[in-house]
Amino acid sequence: MLKPKDFDLLHQKGISPEQIDVQLHHHVKGFPFSNITKAAIINDGIIKVPEDQVNNFLNLYSETLQKGLNVSKFVPASGAATRMFKNLFEFLNASFSDKEQLLKQEPYLSFFENINEYAFSEQLSNVLAFPLFEAANDVEKANTLINALLNPVGLNYGNLPKGVLSFHQYTQEVCTPMEEHLHEGALYAQNNNKEVHIHFTVSPEHQEVFSKILERKKLKYEALYNITLHVSFSYQKPSTDTIAVTPENEPFRKEDGEILFRPGGHGALIENLNEQQDEVVFIKNIDNVVPQYRVADTVRYKKLIAGILLHYRNEVFSLLKGIDEGEKNIISKAFGFIENVLKRTVPTPILKGTLEEQTSFIQFVLNRPIRVCGMVKNEGEPGGGPFWVMNEKGEESLQIVEGSQIDLTNPDKKEIVNHSTHFNPVDLVCSIRDYKGNKFDLPDFIDQETGFISEKSQGGRTLKALELPGLWNGAMANWLTFFVEVPISTFNPVKTVMDLLRPQHQPEKQQQVQ
Repeated sequence: MLKPKDFDLLHQKGISPEQIDVQLHHHVKGFPFSNITKAAIINDGIIKVPEDQVNNFLNLYSETLQKGLNVSKFVPASGAATRMFKNLFEFLNASFSDKEQLLKQEPYLSFFENINEYAFSEQLSNVLAFPLFEAANDVEKANTLINALLNPVGLNYGNLPKGVLSFHQYTQEVCTPMEEHLHEGALYAQNNNKEVHIHFTVSPEHQEVFSKILERKKLKYEALYNITLHVSFSYQKPSTDTIAVTPENEPFRKEDGEILFRPGGHGALIENLNEQQDEVVFIKNIDNVVPQYRVADTVRYKKLIAGILLHYRNEVFSLLKGIDEGEKNIISKAFGFIENVLKRTVPTPILKGTLEEQTSFIQFVLNRPIRVCGMVKNEGEPGGGPFWVMNEKGEESLQIVEGSQIDLTNPDKKEIVNHSTHFNPVDLVCSIRDYKGNKFDLPDFIDQETGFISEKSQGGRTLKALELPGLWNGAMANWLTFFVEVPISTFNPVKTVMDLLRPQHQPEKQQQVQ
C-alpha cells in the first residue's frame, strides 16, 4: 500500500509507518459511537455555584496568584474565516438573476441594510467608489462590495483568519479578536509579577499579520494595565497530519503520485498545549469575545472556574502527598473523594486489596491533568454537550461529546440527548502539572477511539478525511473533569458575519475610548 518514496514524505513530517497503519485501520473500521448513559445536569455532573460561595472561589484564585501561581491563556486561532462568509461566497457564485432575488432575502437583506453597523465598514468604504448603502438595491454594487470585502482586491477577509478581522467598533478605533484576548488576558490571567502570557496557535502563512497587530497594540495594553505582555505563536505540527484515503480506503494520491495528508483538526493542538509550561492554562476560542464594555461577566466567571480548579487541585494534591507521606486515614479519605466527588466506584478487589494495591489505584485515578469546563444552558447555540459516558471497562466519567459522536438512530441515545440541558462553549481552565510540579505528558491521556471521519473532495475526487480526537473531547478524555454552569453572557461566538450584528458585538452608546 505504501511505496518506497512515501517513506521519505513520512520522515519529513515526522510520522511513523505504524501511525499510518493505525489511521488506515480507523478508516476501514471507523470509530465507535460514544456510549452516553445520561446527560450531565445540575447536581448530577454540573456544578451550580451558590451565589454566597462565589467569592470564596474568586478569593482562592486571587490569593493563589499572589503566592506565585503561573497562569497563561491558550487561544486556538489558526482557522481561516472562510466559513464565516459562506453566504457571501455563495452570492458571488450565483447568477445575475439569482442575485436579484437573493438581495430580497435573508441573510443578504439584513447584511446590506446594516452594512454600516459593521466595524469594518469604514475600511470597506475606503476601497469602494460608492457609499455602502447603495449596494442594498443594486446587484452590481452588491457584487462589487462583497468582492471587495472577501478577496485580495479589497480587505481579503475571505482568506484571513478570524483573529485579525475588525470585530468591534470603538469611538476612535476598531478592534480585532486578537486584541480583545490581550485585553481579557490582562484582566484575569495576570501573574503576580504583572506578566501576562498568551499563546496563539496560528497557520504559518498568517503569523505575520498577527505579529503586525501585536507590534501596533502591545505597548497600548502594557501601558493601560501596567503589565508586560508575553505573546507567543505556534503552528499545528506536520506530525499530526492524517492520511486521506479513497472511498475504497486506499491512500489518496495527488496527481504527482504523492499521498495527500490533511490537518488533523483541533485535536492536533494537544501537542501545542503540551508545550505550555505554566501550571494553569485558560483555553478559549479566538472568536468568543465581546467589546470591552461587556467583558465584566467573562472576567468574573473565568476567575470563578479558575478558583474551582484550584479548589479541586488542592484536594487532589493533598491526597497524593498524603499517600506519599503515609498519612493516617489517607486511604479512606482518597476513596471518599473518588466515590463522592468523582462519582467513580472503587472496585471491591481494591477495597479488599493490599496497601500497595490501594495506593497504586489511588495514584492511577488521581494523578492526572485536571480541567474545569464552563457549561451554559442550551438555548439553541451549536456546541458539544456534557454527558456521562461509559467506557469499555464499565467505568462512567464526565465527557464533552459532539453530536457526530452519538448514534442518534438509537432511540435511547436520542432520548438522552433530548434531556440534555447545557452545552460546551469551549471555556476551559486546566491544571497541567502534577503534585510534585512535574509537567504531565498530555498525549498520554488521549482516548484514541474518539476521532471522526468525514467526506471531503480534492480536485473533484471524493476522499475520506480523518480528524484526531478533539482538543476538549477525546484529547482530554482521561483527565479529571469538572463541569460548572456559567451564564450565556460569557458565550458570544462569531460563526457567521451576521453574528457581528448581535447586540453583544455592537458598540455601547456614547461609550468612552480607553
